[in-house]
Parts: sequence; C-alpha cells; structure tokens
Amino acid sequence: MEQLREKAIIVGVQLQNETNFAYSMEELCNLAAACDLEVVGELSQKASRINPSHYIGTGKIQELSALLEAHDAPIVIFNDELSPSQIRNLESSLGRQVIDRTILILNIFAERAKTKEAQLQVEVAKLQYMLPRLTGLRESLGRQGGGAGLKNRGAGETKLELDRRRIEERISALQVELQQQVARRQIQRKQRHKNEVPVVCLVGYTNTGKSSLMNVMVETYHPGSNKQVFAKDMLFATLETSVRSIELPDHKTFLLTDTVGFVSQLPHHLVKAFRSTLEEVTEADLLIHVVDISDPQHKQHMAVTDETLNALGADQIPTVYAYNKADLTDLPYPHLEGDNVYLSAKQNSGMAELTNLIRNHVFTDYVQCEILVPFDRGNVVSYFNVHAHVQSTSYEETGTRLALECRKSDFEKFRNDFIEL
Repeated sequence: MEQLREKAIIVGVQLQNETNFAYSMEELCNLAAACDLEVVGELSQKASRINPSHYIGTGKIQELSALLEAHDAPIVIFNDELSPSQIRNLESSLGRQVIDRTILILNIFAERAKTKEAQLQVEVAKLQYMLPRLTGLRESLGRQGGGAGLKNRGAGETKLELDRRRIEERISALQVELQQQVARRQIQRKQRHKNEVPVVCLVGYTNTGKSSLMNVMVETYHPGSNKQVFAKDMLFATLETSVRSIELPDHKTFLLTDTVGFVSQLPHHLVKAFRSTLEEVTEADLLIHVVDISDPQHKQHMAVTDETLNALGADQIPTVYAYNKADLTDLPYPHLEGDNVYLSAKQNSGMAELTNLIRNHVFTDYVQCEILVPFDRGNVVSYFNVHAHVQSTSYEETGTRLALECRKSDFEKFRNDFIEL
C-alpha cells in the first residue's frame, strides 16, 4: 500500500514589483512533493513588506487557520526563510507545524545526500540554520520524526537533544572534517591541471537533464563502460560532483563534470556549505549551461543560474548553451546556432553538435603538422600514436613520416626528435 502523505498548506507574500511569484509558489509545491508532502491548499497575500512578527497580516492568520482546519492539514509551509520569532509566533497562533522554504530544501538535500562530503555539507547547513531557531524549532522538530516526508534521516537524528553549545561544537568538528575533503579535492584538481586535461562543467537549474546528458556523452564515447551517474526526473537528483573522462576518437581528452542543480532562493547556508563542491565550476575551462527548453519558465531558470554563477565568481568562464528536452517542443533539433545547441539527451540527439562546440572551445592549443621521425626515435612515434590524432603514416628511407594534429606543448617537447616538413 502506498504510504499516506501528510497534508500541507503553502503560504506566500507577493511583494510589489515581484513578477515571479506564481512560479515561486508552484516551485514551493514541487519542493513539498519532493519531501513527500501533499499540498492541499494555498494562501497568498499582496503586501508592500513582510510582516515582521507573523510574516502575514492578522486577517490572513485567521484565514489560514480556517483553511488548515477545513483541510485537516497538520503542516503549513511558507515561501521564504522565516526568522526564529516568526516561527515561534506562527506556531503559537496556528497550533500547527510551521516550516519554511529553506528547511524544505535542506530536508531534500539531507534525504538525497549519498557521499560523505555531501552529507557533511548538508549537516553543517542544517545546524547553522537551526542554531538561532532552537527555541522555535524544538517542538516542530520533535514532530518531524513521525511525518512521512520530514523524517530527519541521514543528517543527524539527535538534533533535539543538542543544546546551543553542543551544536556549535558539532559545526566546528564537521568543518574540520569537510576541510580534509576539500584538501583532497584540491589535490585532484592540481593533478588535472598538471596533466593539462581541459575541464568542462555542466551547470544549470535543477532537473534540466545535466546527469542524463553526462550519461549519454559517456555512453557515446565509452560504450559499455558502466560509468553512468544517477539520473532521475526529480528535483536535486544530483548532490555530489561527478567527474568522467571523455576520450574522443581523435585521442583528444577532456573531463566532464556534473554539478548540483540550482534553484531560486537557494538557502545561503547551503551555498556556503556546498561552496567547496561548487568550486569545481570556478576551475572549469568551459561551462555547458543546460536549459530545459520545454519548461515555460526556462528564462527565469537561466537568470537564477547566472546569478548563482556570478556569486561563485564563475561569470567570466566561456559558456555554451545546451537547450535540452527539445523533443518536448516544436523546435527543430539537433540544431546548432552559434554557441547554442538544441538537443535531446533522452533521444540521444545532438551529441555530435555539442561535442564540436566543446572541441572548438577547449582544444585551441593544437597544431596541424607533418613530421619525419628518424627510425631510432620510435618512442616519439609511439607517443604520438597514443596522444595525438595521426591522420596518415608512411615510411621513407630516413624515418617515419606522420601527418598529425597534436598539442602545441607536445610539438615543442619533441621538436629536437623530428624534422618538420
């Protein structure tokens, strides 16, 4: 039998000049669904500012109370991050569990975090969120354990018993552990730079198909390698950075990185905690901004992604745009337009076009040449056969003649071992 989902009412305040309110509320509904909560009602208010004590006005509190009663909903979800006093006042007025957008996202992350680093990052973010809210959250956290959607799995089930001092100690201990993970990641990055392998990073809003795109690329160039990453049609399916090496038929190699998806109003605790993971983005040679072109809100998603990239300091990195899920639209695909490619990861269509875009951006330090390698320098021929794109090979009296495309650095490295023709 399917588990009964707890009912919830969502509440939001539309401030003046706010144009994305309806979409923001729809997204809150999806976030609730990702937490196994069933949204049975919605309440909104237009106002010039947020009510500092209760988030919404007194009249709306009564309206909300009646709505909760009518739907027999034990949970009310607010579309912003609430202050400790707002949580306290609302729980006191409504007699219901009050949660906000931030804790909803934090719960999804806690549920989905699989790697040690992601789990540490989520726990730090949750503790930092809870620290100023201990008094207001005590009761509601106690109730979370019984709910279908907000079980505190994964990220520390004993938060109720932790007092402020112990939470601060726990945060410090976690940050030391995280620092070790970050140091390891930095060593890996240095190694990649040393190997001169370009890094291409998939970025974009959550659920645009970044992981699916990565899997298709892996399967296209390394069939049967079983190096696929987890991909599913849901918010925040990917919470850890995955890196895969892609070797093209002409021996050019780049690293393809899959990253955590962005969302509007991504809690600052999370951005801070995941900064080390997101730093992969700032080290990239090329960003592939994956867009779900079938989503009516894709322009808003692109703007949120750009804002997040700016905040990370990654706004200067060359970017190409992969408009995914074109199969769900009337747009022609695969179709290339400058640095924009329209494709469908699901239909495995547009990979060649995307690869050519990547090729044009990251393999700029290559030279076309024809060389004659003396027979006693056979190691040079072997090296180029593995690390370059050898277009033709012929044998002459004095050595092996190669027509090839290779890295400029390799050309310089072996310059004294061959004659350029």
